[in-house]
Amino acid sequence: MTKTKKLINAPETIISEMIAGMVGAHPDILTVEGATGRAVVAVDGPRDGKVGVVVGGGSGHEPAFAGYVGRGLADAAAVGNIFASPSPEHIAEAARAADGGAGVVLLYGNYTGDVLNFTMAAEMLADEGIAVRHVAVADDVASAPAARRNERRGIAGDFFVFKIAGAAADLGEPLARVEALAQKANAATLSMGVALSPCSLPQTGKPNFEIGDDEMEIGMGLHGEPGVRREKLASADTITDALMQAILAELGAGQGDRVAVLVNGLGATSPVELYIVFNRVKQILDGHGIAVHRSWVGEYATSLEMAGASITLIRLDAELTMLLDHPCHTVALTQGAVKGGSPAAGARSNRRQTPQVEAASAAPAVALKSDGAITPQIFRQMMRRAGDEIIAERDWLSELDGVIGDGDHGVTMEIGWKAVQGALNNAPADETIEASCKRMAKAFLDAVGASSGPLYATAFLRAGAAVSDRLNLDAGALVDWLAGALQGIRDRGRAEPGDKTMIDAWVPAVEAARAAVSGGAVAVIGAARDGAERGMQATAAMEARRGRSAKLGARSVGHIDAGAASTFTILRAMAAALDEAL
Repeated sequence: MTKTKKLINAPETIISEMIAGMVGAHPDILTVEGATGRAVVAVDGPRDGKVGVVVGGGSGHEPAFAGYVGRGLADAAAVGNIFASPSPEHIAEAARAADGGAGVVLLYGNYTGDVLNFTMAAEMLADEGIAVRHVAVADDVASAPAARRNERRGIAGDFFVFKIAGAAADLGEPLARVEALAQKANAATLSMGVALSPCSLPQTGKPNFEIGDDEMEIGMGLHGEPGVRREKLASADTITDALMQAILAELGAGQGDRVAVLVNGLGATSPVELYIVFNRVKQILDGHGIAVHRSWVGEYATSLEMAGASITLIRLDAELTMLLDHPCHTVALTQGAVKGGSPAAGARSNRRQTPQVEAASAAPAVALKSDGAITPQIFRQMMRRAGDEIIAERDWLSELDGVIGDGDHGVTMEIGWKAVQGALNNAPADETIEASCKRMAKAFLDAVGASSGPLYATAFLRAGAAVSDRLNLDAGALVDWLAGALQGIRDRGRAEPGDKTMIDAWVPAVEAARAAVSGGAVAVIGAARDGAERGMQATAAMEARRGRSAKLGARSVGHIDAGAASTFTILRAMAAALDEAL
């Protein structure tokens, strides 16, 4: 497979350098707040008494999402890793910066990782006393039928939903009203796209999927996911006709109605091509007697260097039209003349800081059960080995994910486990297994976001809690740890066996571990490893029902799930480390 070329310095510094460059290029519009460096905030946006609007998602879609931060649009953006949701702490920092005392609306695409992380952030913020609402944009008609619209992906329709919500907040609408108008825009916005080539992650330098020179993917996702069907390459008009037919069939617009149009390039499509697509869109709308109120043609929500385009229509009424026309000033969109043109004008005087947690008074010491061969030191060796194996298998895991997902699973897991390894290296020698699990959970979640972040963070927390009465683990306690991890993943992700997720490896792993408990700890983890391998292999025959690959339907059959593969990798590494230690 041909390696791709990128203008980068090092994969691990991509996001920090990009943010520094963006803020440095636009210091009149953007700044960075918070300890994580992932909250990009409008210099002239947040202010007292105004609802804060926070957008966010993975990087690689520029100018989305930070490009829509500025006066009259979003007040802040939470910036995730490439194609990976920002973590709850990234989101919370952006929300704190945007909070002017009137509440905050979180806006993001309807992807599993974003939903998990933004929901967790909303819970954190609510605990801090910030009123929070959140809206998941779901505009992609290709990804689910109208009857299951809540399952649809958010693609370039973010552009219109962000614009409407930002205008409503800028005009002083209260929290419930801003949320309602964002939902109204979401319901009125439909998109569909086509990909002519894959993109490649900077960390791997490999195309996410293979496609013939004479082929195209209809209904592709914004993260490099394959489309809902593959066809022979056709003319621009033929492709546009197919996309518009799917959009207009549901939009319900007819003679005398008005729409706004976005023809969006995915990163490697020339303006020549995009304007040819728009020309056909306009012809089709004119033929239906539908007026174009406003139009945008260019790159507004990209997918790294993917070639292709998407078409988005929003059906307008008087209210949505007024909000769409409201002035704003951001990196990606400037419209009209905004009021309060200097950073000091109307700026918030009292930005909320990250809450300081007081140290809890020491609880009475409780004697922990010390029987069992797995000491805290051996446990941490098992976790470090899991990280080593994930890092070694990064490309394999990403290749598995690229076939039916977005190709970033291996990269995401590598980032998370490197963070875990770093955190464990700072653990005191006498730290308990439960405390190490808490340390791992925080490190993974803060580093990753994506769907893996909340899932593994919850798994570590539940697993640690399951053995909170233990100093060392015996065979039974190791089963409890594994079962706790499984329960955490199920509680957070809501997946069940047969959905083609990591659950399909975790369930047989735990079942096999329970059956082997009489053989001791080495037998338990060896059985868990073997059960996970059987479960991983079984996912190849399954049709995905959860996650991004669920949008592919029958096209997901025949391929191993990447999450199940990483589960097997982790348990295989734990077994090897325990064999060596004992």
